[in-house]
Amino acid sequence: MHRSPLACETMAELRLEIDSIDDALIALLVRRAGYVDRAATLKHREGLPPRTSARVEEVIAHVRSRAAAQGLDPDLTETLWTALIDWGIAREARSMGVAEDATPREP
Repeated sequence: MHRSPLACETMAELRLEIDSIDDALIALLVRRAGYVDRAATLKHREGLPPRTSARVEEVIAHVRSRAAAQGLDPDLTETLWTALIDWGIAREARSMGVAEDATPREP
């Protein structure tokens, strides 16, 4: 059962909740990595490069907007997502055997 921050009476209770959230974030990142891996396969098949600048800009704009709407610092969100996106693009490029902005050859 999750407690709200205000329901935590001690730092030990608060830390347990933060640890639980961290575990959930890790699980979500693992799930996201699975989609990144699938994207590499599909991009290779469709002749798309790992990095598509327009899509990166679209994702960043979306998460900034969602963060702001929920009271989270959009700059922090952009920093976090930029790191996630850059990691994913590098992973796709390695998997595809191409540079991040290179179009793959026919499979």
